[in-house]
Amino acid sequence: MKPDSRRRTAIPKIGIVSLGCAKALVDSERILTRLRAEGYDISGTYDGADAVIVNTCGFLDSARAESLEAIGEALAENGKVIVTGCMGVDEATIRATHPSVLAVTGPHQYQQVVNAVHAVAPPVADPLMSLVPPEGLHLTPHHYAYLKISEGCNHRCSFCIIPGIRGDLVSRPIDDVLQEAERLALAGVRELLVISQDTGAYGQDIRHAEALWRGRPVKARMTELAGALGELGMWVRLHYVYPYPHVDEVIPLMAEGKILPYLDIPFQHASPKVLRAMRRPADHEKLLERIRGWRQTCPDLAIRSTFIVGFPGETDEDFEQLLAWLEEARIDRVGCFKYENVNGAPSNALADHVEEEVKEERYNRLMEVARQVSDEMSQAKIGKVIEVIIDEVDDEGAFARSKADSPEVDGNVFLNGETDLEPGDIVRVEIDHAEDFDLWGHVVE
Repeated sequence: MKPDSRRRTAIPKIGIVSLGCAKALVDSERILTRLRAEGYDISGTYDGADAVIVNTCGFLDSARAESLEAIGEALAENGKVIVTGCMGVDEATIRATHPSVLAVTGPHQYQQVVNAVHAVAPPVADPLMSLVPPEGLHLTPHHYAYLKISEGCNHRCSFCIIPGIRGDLVSRPIDDVLQEAERLALAGVRELLVISQDTGAYGQDIRHAEALWRGRPVKARMTELAGALGELGMWVRLHYVYPYPHVDEVIPLMAEGKILPYLDIPFQHASPKVLRAMRRPADHEKLLERIRGWRQTCPDLAIRSTFIVGFPGETDEDFEQLLAWLEEARIDRVGCFKYENVNGAPSNALADHVEEEVKEERYNRLMEVARQVSDEMSQAKIGKVIEVIIDEVDDEGAFARSKADSPEVDGNVFLNGETDLEPGDIVRVEIDHAEDFDLWGHVVE
């Protein structure tokens, strides 16, 4: 009997470096899923890969520098590099710095990336292999996954070039979204993180679309989608939600326990003058009223937001107004960025750019206010029993997150001595100690 030539043929392996936000991570997962479906293996090392894909970030200059550095490292360690992602729209800069890259594509150009892989490492098909699980391949732990519901954005914020990179809003068909979510639930995913560039705008471009879901029609709107996802038995967490009026409709779903009481809203600032310069909604006094109303409906609501300090023209008065608003709004989880020019952004041309040392001082002051607010809210949880999801377990205990904590960006709940748990377990915990953004506790029955 002759040897089976298919089994003697080496299966090509592809490595990937994924930079930037969770939306880029989903792009990486989709690329890997397509490659795995064609028989490729995924390599976790440079030297074990036949080629390396670098999925870049191109929003801030610091992110572009990190992307160029990652490309250079991949070239030095492997030599065969395919570049994709947001910085891929600036192919000239990439090739000027790294002329030996094999191919450059922009964001969510999955087939072009796969074609580039074919050129350097042709696939070896084997129909006997079970190539791809129904839920696809993921770069996250098995118990949580990102669900991207749309691409692009219709906003034109003066500091942002995302619409120029990823285009205007394009919502995924609602039946595709629901089917993917159901596959993830069947695969054992316990937490679903809903993401897009503008989650609240989902369906605005496909207003009359709907899907038949569990015997009833579900319209392509964020609120109806959230309600349908809440029927799958997973934690459902909403990210990147602009404060549209219809966001009020999702708060009762949180109060009823259908989705997590968590809203990630990029407020960016509180000074009307700065917000107008940013081309953002400028009525933050009205937002305070809405936040109070949300918390009356859903007392457990946790709000996460990001802010920019040092925006061109931001005065001491503007910054003090931001601090006062932050203290009054009682934002649970805060991220902050020091403004920097982005190539092609209209804000570059604004007058009165803020000195770097002033940006640094304002950043530190804002984060200290955020820490104090979060610490006060954390202290109030001592003695309470809450549900947490387990992320990691070692010989000293477990690392978990509460419903108020998204992975990577928020706090943790530490369970010292709890070694009999598994990642993905959802357990009830009594809080014993709190500090800043983190909690400590023990499992209760």
